[in-house]
Amino acid sequence: MAQEQPDRTDQPEHVDVVIVGAGLSGVGAAYRLQEQCPGTTYTILEGRDASGGTWDLFRYPGIRSDSDMFTLGYPFKPWTGEKAIADGADILQYIRDTAAENGIDRHIRYRHKVVAASWSSDEARWTLDVVVGEDAAPTRITASFLFMCSGYYSYDKGHTPDFPGIEDYRGRVIHPQEWPEDLDVSGTRIVVIGSGATAVTLIPNLAETAEHVTMLQRSPTYIGSLPAVDPLGQLVRRALPTRAAHTFNRWRSVLFNTAFYQFCQRRPALAKTLMKKRVAAELPDDVPVDPHFDPTYDPWDQRVCLVPDGDLFTAMRAGRASVVTDRIDTFTETGIRLVSGAELEADIVVTATGLTLVAAGGITFDVDGRTITPGETFVYKGFMLSGVPNAAMCVGYTNASWTLRADITAQSVCRLWNLMRRRGHTMAVAEITEDEASSAQPLLGLTSGYVQRAAALMPKQGNRAPWLLRQNFILDLLAFKRGDLTESIRFSSPDKRARRQRAELDRELDELVDA
Repeated sequence: MAQEQPDRTDQPEHVDVVIVGAGLSGVGAAYRLQEQCPGTTYTILEGRDASGGTWDLFRYPGIRSDSDMFTLGYPFKPWTGEKAIADGADILQYIRDTAAENGIDRHIRYRHKVVAASWSSDEARWTLDVVVGEDAAPTRITASFLFMCSGYYSYDKGHTPDFPGIEDYRGRVIHPQEWPEDLDVSGTRIVVIGSGATAVTLIPNLAETAEHVTMLQRSPTYIGSLPAVDPLGQLVRRALPTRAAHTFNRWRSVLFNTAFYQFCQRRPALAKTLMKKRVAAELPDDVPVDPHFDPTYDPWDQRVCLVPDGDLFTAMRAGRASVVTDRIDTFTETGIRLVSGAELEADIVVTATGLTLVAAGGITFDVDGRTITPGETFVYKGFMLSGVPNAAMCVGYTNASWTLRADITAQSVCRLWNLMRRRGHTMAVAEITEDEASSAQPLLGLTSGYVQRAAALMPKQGNRAPWLLRQNFILDLLAFKRGDLTESIRFSSPDKRARRQRAELDRELDELVDA
């Protein structure tokens, strides 16, 4: 792909908007900027050497979407793949095709990692410290607006607990985020530690060639099964033009998923009973629902895992995979000894134990010399951070496809940027009152371990608009279309800034005269 090169002069190169991250969110943000903000200059800074974000980073067997592509895909580019629950390679190609078709790829600068961002109110711009290439050569770029689309987990490493005795284990330990390309699992005994989306994706794929795969879980997870190929979606495609079919399928999915989530929230006991019955019908006769598929929490307190065509259960019925619910006592030379005293022999142990969350890609921020800690900020209307001028951060839904929220965020940024240009404003900053900040709540309302570990690092939300991050696409879309984007925003323009500076200078002169 084409790649812009930075201007190697003493004066940093300046663009209107810098987008950080060339994944699903970053490419979507660039499309919206081109579509809705004509004349705006922008660049995408990507720390890795390839686009695609999550879908390029993760290479473990069977990686796929954990929601349907009608909603994970962009609203402006119909998903035409056969599978609604798509393979990772197909999603990656979809993102790259979107970038190429719209000239977005020409704006991506690879191996450009943003390490620090400093805002100057006097200059009304961000100065970004960037390291480039393998030798991490330093450079600087300035921007009037900063749009962070780097997700909320570390690309450097995943989370692996300090397991006792792991140094004694003679087999191979692998985290899915660092999957070896040349790994051959044929005829091996594998233990996958974990029961989340990564684990239930890996297990049926590994079981195709491994001797046996065991899912070792400390506690169970809710699991739902859907067809990989949506029969109704296929029928709609045959009956309607491509874009109309995509819109219909997208809204059908939104309405169904919203209704299911609301049902789980309002009738958790009934939802739990129904989900357990569906799982029980797919399990082998010798595998009980309790304790292996009977979570202690309510549905959607953590994400519900999706297995297309029930492939996990198919592997279990065939005897190629099994589940053990227990705690680890210690690793041994040949496997894992459990608290119950049982031992699991393993040639390979896969630690599907979660992600390491970071806010805004781990960038260090300061505003007029004052260090900004993301964990002390609040999210405004789902896209700005309190006290941080001319900046936005993309945060997706926890109960629906990431792209639904990401696209609203991108369009909100475009709307704000256009408003600032029309009115001559050079700065926009969301300001929260002490009363609003007193109702601080975690940003991601899940009880999952990876979320709880990083709760203090992530921005917070309040308990009411505009500081509440709702997990409801329909309400968010209505609020975006009808809402007042100037609410709780302080704008500034060059004339106002000059008057303020003159007033400050006058006060200083008066103080000198008085002295």
